[in-house]
Amino acid sequence: MMSPMSAEATVVRNYLDWMLSIPWSEKTSDKIDVDAAEAVLDEDHYGLKPVKERIVEHLSVQSLVEKMQGPILCLVGPPGVGKTSLGRSIARSIGRNFVKISLGGVRDEAEVRGHRRTYIGALPGKIIQGMKKAGAINPVILLDEIDKMSTDFRGDPSSALLEVLDPEQNRFFSDHYLEVEYDLSNVMFITTANSQHTIPLPLLDRLEVINLSGYTEEEKMEIAKRHLVPKEVPRHGLDENKITFVDEALEDLTRHYTKEAGVRNLEREIAAVCRKVARKWAKKSQDKSKVVVNSKKIVDLLGPHKFRYQKTEATSEVGLVNGLAYTEAGGDMLTIEVIQLPGKGKLTVTGKLGDVMQESAQAAMSYVRSRAKLLGLAPDFYEKLDIHIHVPEGAIPKDGPSAGITMATALVSALTGKPVSKDVAMTGEITLRGNVLPIGGLKEKIFAAYRGGVKKIIIPQENGKDLRDIPKNILKNITVVEVTHADQVLREAIDADEVFIGVAPGASSAEVKPDIASRVKKPNQPNAN
Repeated sequence: MMSPMSAEATVVRNYLDWMLSIPWSEKTSDKIDVDAAEAVLDEDHYGLKPVKERIVEHLSVQSLVEKMQGPILCLVGPPGVGKTSLGRSIARSIGRNFVKISLGGVRDEAEVRGHRRTYIGALPGKIIQGMKKAGAINPVILLDEIDKMSTDFRGDPSSALLEVLDPEQNRFFSDHYLEVEYDLSNVMFITTANSQHTIPLPLLDRLEVINLSGYTEEEKMEIAKRHLVPKEVPRHGLDENKITFVDEALEDLTRHYTKEAGVRNLEREIAAVCRKVARKWAKKSQDKSKVVVNSKKIVDLLGPHKFRYQKTEATSEVGLVNGLAYTEAGGDMLTIEVIQLPGKGKLTVTGKLGDVMQESAQAAMSYVRSRAKLLGLAPDFYEKLDIHIHVPEGAIPKDGPSAGITMATALVSALTGKPVSKDVAMTGEITLRGNVLPIGGLKEKIFAAYRGGVKKIIIPQENGKDLRDIPKNILKNITVVEVTHADQVLREAIDADEVFIGVAPGASSAEVKPDIASRVKKPNQPNAN
């Protein structure tokens, strides 16, 4: 008989404790009511309509089948857009227990599958630990930050997850510590990630990706009014008789004190305002009147604006074009500047640009050279000039092909001396033949243009299908022009009668208009204003 004081007895006792504490048949009764689920999702989260629709579809199918071997949902989006809280809302909407397992920084395969009992201090992996915490065989398990796992000599945890997330295999999941098969097929797995590109491909193949884009300003303000302010005010010992936020204050907090796709920093700034007001109420000598938080009060409490957002210029200028960019914090306007100088044909590109963006500038320059006659430029104009393309905010790295038509338009403007309308912004990749190719992040880019006061946005025609995701109140206030060729871009951004003064390629030299010579002899410089 084994001595109860022996080390082996302790190992066996711990093993038996685990075997008895994890659920083997206990289930929570599902309450899959689609209408109720929609109500819960709407109550907990504002906006995110496409995401909610996909989740409700998933729940609808589950309500119609006894046991669904459906896809594993993967919520991908920037920080603070509500990925983790969506998982919690899904569990609440169907009456299941919720368990969150954080995988950020996990490098050891044993974190998923557990350690063998021969090791001192061995424990089951995070999956079995999560099942013990859930207390039922059918919880909602959220695998958080699945894109931030890494690999070292101890194994690859993402490969260990392949068995967990495969509906055909996870009914026979084997943890190294338990060494018995455990059925995970009743578990609803949901994963989250900030970037789809860093998820290993075999793992990504088992996931259905749902992209959560950033919130618009209007959505952030509505979230602040519905959720953040009601949450932070009582948390700081205040109530509606002590503090009130007006809409202009929330707009200022959103625009000038945060720069993010989600609302996490907005919540922090609201909390900072509440703390300062709570301090006023805590001091005996202070005035006890109700604090109305408006734009002026925000500056008094939080100091000067922390961020500025790009706006259109006051006047239209030569060689200056509004581009649009997509960042992790959402969309932004990107100004492109071009000047021409006497020289020998050198093209300089500055602004901490990546390889793709530099190649895009070369392609834009080649397109302009190919259209020299049509634009009224001498065929060898580039041999007598140096051209400098600059993208301001040079400390920020920039890359991607979507500024191609913007660079081409800025080049044409600088070479012809014709200004580009300050109310126009554009995005699109350009080919050597001048074709305009589709880009990504259109929704965020249009939000940035709208915020910056742009009246007309030029986009690739193939991106026209993405306009369905843009709120109607934004589309009412801007003109969206869909193009397939860079010539169309120039006609929209610069007066066609002023820019296309030459002849089309292949025409006889007699058809060239007289003022081409004057344009080549006296190249116009951008306005200094």
